[in-house]
Amino acid sequence: HAALSRRYVLCEVVSEDPRCRQCIEDRALGLAVRDAIARVHGDYGLACCSISFTGAGETGGPGGAGSLRVRSSVRVSPAVKYLNAYTGTVLLRCRKDSYRLLCSALPFVRYLESRAQRYPCFLNTLHVGGTIRTCQKFLIQYNRTQLLRLLQNCTNEEERQCIRKSLLSCSLTEEQSQSGDEEEDDGTE
Repeated sequence: HAALSRRYVLCEVVSEDPRCRQCIEDRALGLAVRDAIARVHGDYGLACCSISFTGAGETGGPGGAGSLRVRSSVRVSPAVKYLNAYTGTVLLRCRKDSYRLLCSALPFVRYLESRAQRYPCFLNTLHVGGTIRTCQKFLIQYNRTQLLRLLQNCTNEEERQCIRKSLLSCSLTEEQSQSGDEEEDDGTE
């Protein structure tokens, strides 16, 4: 199943402008990533990653294996598998054979554009995994580590209590994913 092997790239959007996170949309992020790939890797890299993002050239149905349909407008947004604008967490999906092209272009994302405004930012790659589930596990551990750092940097007990109170007031519910994407593991990470 080499043609179906995927990689999931977990990133965070880092910006000093608080309005940046409010404007994050999967389309804007997808276009920024596409632009960075084109600048860094040219037409070749863009074609590899665009095929990867849209799923074109995969088996199944007309236009599957062996036939690549040329489209006038390449849809990039399917590459953004998950986006949490509140936390700035982004999960990008690509084919296994082109994830290095994607990862090498991510540092060249310099801004996000939304509603005719440009917000300076950069993408910090946190993890590359073979499944969504491995990225989720990594993100839980990463957030725990970040929380411990935050608590250690508190200057007094009042700040610590405020953070603890905020955390305890949060409620989490587990939801089963409706898609089978987390089961697409080829055994390698």
